[in-house]
Amino acid sequence: MDEVAIAEMFQVLGPVTVRRMFGGKGIYHAGRILALEVDGEMLLKADDRSAPAFSAAGCRQWAYCRRQGGAPVRMPYWSVPEEAFDDPDIMALWVRRAWEAALRTASGGLR
Repeated sequence: MDEVAIAEMFQVLGPVTVRRMFGGKGIYHAGRILALEVDGEMLLKADDRSAPAFSAAGCRQWAYCRRQGGAPVRMPYWSVPEEAFDDPDIMALWVRRAWEAALRTASGGLR
């Protein structure tokens, strides 16, 4: 996803900053990370409060392996519901959830 498409996706919040990380991109708003793009897939931040909504919508939690053959480590990022890509109002709802989770995260970092 190019930066123009990312800006459109997150337009409900205002300007976002895109930084390279993990072979992908970190998406930030007001200095807080709220999404990742990894292997061409957009992943939105969630926390204990919002993760159940992502799960109920059929989204997948992102996990990675620290080393080859190691156990996957679940991260607080979830796939975007498919219908959100076709409806800007639905996308805005999920983007706001990601932003709210980012605000509730004390460190504002990846976790």
